[in-house]
Amino acid sequence: MKLYFSDFFEVSPAKLRRYGAFNISLVSDLPLFIDPFLLFNSRRPEFRELHERIIKYLRFLRDKSADPNLDPGLVKALYRFPEVYQNWLGFTVSGNKGSGLGSKFATSLHRNLHRLFSSFGSETLTKGSHLEKLCLIERGVGRDNISDFTTNLVKSYLLRYTETFAREFIRKGLRKRIMVEKVHFNYRTESWEARSFVLPVHENDYVLLTPRNMLTKDDTWISRSELVHNFDRVREALPNEELRAQINNYLRKILPKKPTSKQRLLAVDAAISAYPQIIDTFIKEREDHGYLAQSMSIGKVRTSEQLYLKQFGGLVDLLSEKSSFYQISGRTYTEALTRVRFLKDVIENKGGHKIFYLNGRLLQRESDAHVLYRLTWFASPSKIHREVNDGRGPADFVVSEGSRDASIVEFKLASNPKLEKNLRYQTKTYEKASDASKSIRVILYFSKTEQNRVEAILKRLKLINDESIVLIDARNDNKPSGSKAA
Repeated sequence: MKLYFSDFFEVSPAKLRRYGAFNISLVSDLPLFIDPFLLFNSRRPEFRELHERIIKYLRFLRDKSADPNLDPGLVKALYRFPEVYQNWLGFTVSGNKGSGLGSKFATSLHRNLHRLFSSFGSETLTKGSHLEKLCLIERGVGRDNISDFTTNLVKSYLLRYTETFAREFIRKGLRKRIMVEKVHFNYRTESWEARSFVLPVHENDYVLLTPRNMLTKDDTWISRSELVHNFDRVREALPNEELRAQINNYLRKILPKKPTSKQRLLAVDAAISAYPQIIDTFIKEREDHGYLAQSMSIGKVRTSEQLYLKQFGGLVDLLSEKSSFYQISGRTYTEALTRVRFLKDVIENKGGHKIFYLNGRLLQRESDAHVLYRLTWFASPSKIHREVNDGRGPADFVVSEGSRDASIVEFKLASNPKLEKNLRYQTKTYEKASDASKSIRVILYFSKTEQNRVEAILKRLKLINDESIVLIDARNDNKPSGSKAA
């Protein structure tokens, strides 16, 4: 069963590893992304040069943003980028096409450039300039936006990196010359230019390789969540005593005596906006501990390789042993339910539960469960994709064969504190909001306590015998140790 770059392009995983590239899946995006701090803090001159290229472009945009009457078409041309989905990294789960950098990101960047990046090249507190400042000051601009922007601005490097590998190791029938848009920015004409490259091709589109030591998982090293979590410590580290006093006074004025966690979070957001000096102090601290960013990212990438390449690949091999699994077709509800039941059998009785344990440690993350489920649909004639978020929240998956036959699949962990609410309301709301006529809820549990909790919830909701709710036992303490679960 072909799943990975090495399978489709007939090269050994060892060859990719020696080259330094991550062996991506060509079935589903994997939740890894480029962290710009790893470029900034790298010992490799070409990586640091890439970071400088990002900052140079931001300086150019900063100068453009001084014009309040900048043509909207020019804003779109300079600020908005499609997702570079050809690297098969990110958060889409179904396939590899995400939304890219739309108007919200462009507006946020255009609005904040003068305030955030006015001192680019002349910083007095931090060692360098950082794109991640945008996500620190602006709620809703997250790791995927930062990574998409970074990937677009280093795309020419990734194209050359992939071309070099393709020319040397991939046979001619699997590669061809491709003209790629928005590769090089011409500062004289102030426009993006296309370039051509010899690249590996899969399903009529090119594929990009990414160096492993550019990648991380979970969040960027400089992130808003880290700033908010460590806000008190960062505030106390401010070098200016008067500024510390002003911030403390500001917080006392806006916070009640016994604030809730939500009120405290809103107060921290307000303080960061009112006193952006906090951001530079936080960035300096992250720079000072940059060596940890490198070592932690290396560990995350190694873990991801073990999980997504070896263990997920092993699960697909187990599914493939059931010769009919990847040939199932029919009405989407029946097909989806049959696949879920196959998956349940493999996890509970054929050793598939091991996918969730790495070196004996439980990996209990919904994102991994989603990638896993997507892999079970490989080679299906039905289309599986995420429902568009229309304000009700996106459904996990919609399986469809044309507009008249669609079913929703929700894939949840038993430990989810909102599980009962989800079972009571959410999926039916999705059905009303989309063309889906039926839904399936799949719940994974990892302990006897979680099993008891789920069964109690189903009993309260009178859903205990509902065939559309499938419980999967992924426990590690109740499986046989013999060949059946090997």
